[in-house]
Amino acid sequence: MPQSRAPQPPPLARAGIDRAAAERDTPDLVDRRRQQADTRVVAVHGDRGLVEPSGTRLHLVAPTAIAGAAEWAFLGRDASGAAVLLAATAADAPEPVVRDASDSATAPDSPQWRALRAAGGELDAVDAGLLVEAVSLGRWLLDAPFCSTCGTRTVVRAAGWARHCPVSEGGCGREHFPRTDPAVIVAVQSTDGERLLLGKNAIWAGSNMYSTFAGFVEAGESLESTVAREVLEEAGVAVDDLRYRGSQSWPYPRSLMLGFHATAAAGTVARADGEEIVDVRWFSRGELAEALGVQAREAQAREAQARASVASESGASVTGDTAPFALPGTASIAHRLIVDWVERA
Repeated sequence: MPQSRAPQPPPLARAGIDRAAAERDTPDLVDRRRQQADTRVVAVHGDRGLVEPSGTRLHLVAPTAIAGAAEWAFLGRDASGAAVLLAATAADAPEPVVRDASDSATAPDSPQWRALRAAGGELDAVDAGLLVEAVSLGRWLLDAPFCSTCGTRTVVRAAGWARHCPVSEGGCGREHFPRTDPAVIVAVQSTDGERLLLGKNAIWAGSNMYSTFAGFVEAGESLESTVAREVLEEAGVAVDDLRYRGSQSWPYPRSLMLGFHATAAAGTVARADGEEIVDVRWFSRGELAEALGVQAREAQAREAQARASVASESGASVTGDTAPFALPGTASIAHRLIVDWVERA
């Protein structure tokens, strides 16, 4: 597979727009920007955004294209200085974008709703950052309408970036902000550096997918301690030579994934915990390079297919080219960690 000249950022942390946070306290900011002709909107439907047929760009719409009730927020300003807004609706709500008669949702040249985890790795760097910002904020606005202290329905403030519990409605007056849960994710190489340890989660057992090891940071725990605990619990391996790689948001539902590389301590024997992780395997660079190559060719074929017909997210092969095991999608930091290790040869 092609070698990267320099370490690449995690796929959803490559770039983004100017969030223009200083503007958020401007009175009626969102309502005023909704009236401006040059304002663009990122429509979010659950965890999905509208993606152009090429698969590399988001399809932004005018505020007037949003139908029905939505949670609105100010995301920032694009390179031209135009405002970019969020309009978020739940996955089980009707599609939030009004399409004209010539823009059928099934037409091959029409934008399609695609999940962040499926599309994020192929999107342009700025658009990937914009979509993860939109999905993260949108899910918080939809999922946390009530005060976690007293249960009163809150009022949106700061152009969608805060919620206030109103004393006038019997509330406690607290301010609430989007919640982020830190989680570590780590690629563990063998003591000699020639193999990479991956595990099969019980959730993925049917798809035969192997990935790096991950877990949430517990109360009072450091990132380093979390890495050591999670790998020992899930794979029975003690680690050392811990190296921080980078981070990215992962709004499933609200994680910040902090990526690491580590080396297995000498003499440790890998074994799955049998509950969360049902199998662990050491992979060579050749095995992983082959699987990554299959994955890349599949992505290219799907992009070509999308230009001629509606894109599929079923996961079925479109090339007939298969690997004996699957790897995480290109939007994940797990994928970036695996590629890092393979390219380090």
